[in-house]
Amino acid sequence: MEQHRTIISRGRTIHYRDEGRNNPKTLVLLHGFLQSLDVWSSYVLSYLHSMRVVTIDLPGHGLTDTFSDVHTMDFMADTVHDVLTNIGVDQCVMVGHSMGGYVALAFAEKYPYTLRGLGLVNSHALSDSAEHAEQRRSICQQVKENRASFIVNFVPSLFDNSHRGLLNQDIKDLQDQCLETSTESIIAAQLGMMQRPSRIDVLQRLEVPTLFIYGKNDNRIPLELAVSQAMIPHHSEILILDKVGHMAFIEEREYVKPRIKNFVDTCYL
Repeated sequence: MEQHRTIISRGRTIHYRDEGRNNPKTLVLLHGFLQSLDVWSSYVLSYLHSMRVVTIDLPGHGLTDTFSDVHTMDFMADTVHDVLTNIGVDQCVMVGHSMGGYVALAFAEKYPYTLRGLGLVNSHALSDSAEHAEQRRSICQQVKENRASFIVNFVPSLFDNSHRGLLNQDIKDLQDQCLETSTESIIAAQLGMMQRPSRIDVLQRLEVPTLFIYGKNDNRIPLELAVSQAMIPHHSEILILDKVGHMAFIEEREYVKPRIKNFVDTCYL
């Protein structure tokens, strides 16, 4: 794969990769909280001969600069749009994991004409409950006190217990990746997620196919919530994976990779 490319947006640097640029189909993959575009590397390698694949380090993550004290999902969506405009992507299928799904929903609300399809992996359209908002405040405090300790303990908790041994190297690699995220960036993302509105109405208005991918044992998104939201769009598909936690695209790559590829193909029929 090629090296990172960059653009300057609002006076700061955004890093991205753009593979398979000669293909007519375009897939944009958005990573989750603490991660970077590198988390999608195996997907890019699988897809680059059949579609154009754009991956982006969201603000404050990976090699992309931190822009402010709060990175709202709307702001992150604007930076994604800046990248796509800069590289000439007029339409795409966008798939986001967790926080990346929140960003994809904000993008769908602001730039619906750009989307051929929307995918949410371990993500949802509701705003934070009071309990979740309090959890984010607690995370901010933990990060201020001991950022490294928080990250080392946080990453394994995203995986189902049955996968932690088998995916030990993946977990270590992800911990190393996440440790590159600064205290300021972690807090900016948490505050941004805390401020996001419900986007159930976005799901209701979507006129493009929507894909939902969930793990049965995701301790952050109850399965009942996942299924109920998958019923909202006009055209939706859902993949529910047994013995999978909050990292479905890593825990069950062999199921998720072909499912996303087939979804992109469907969106471009």
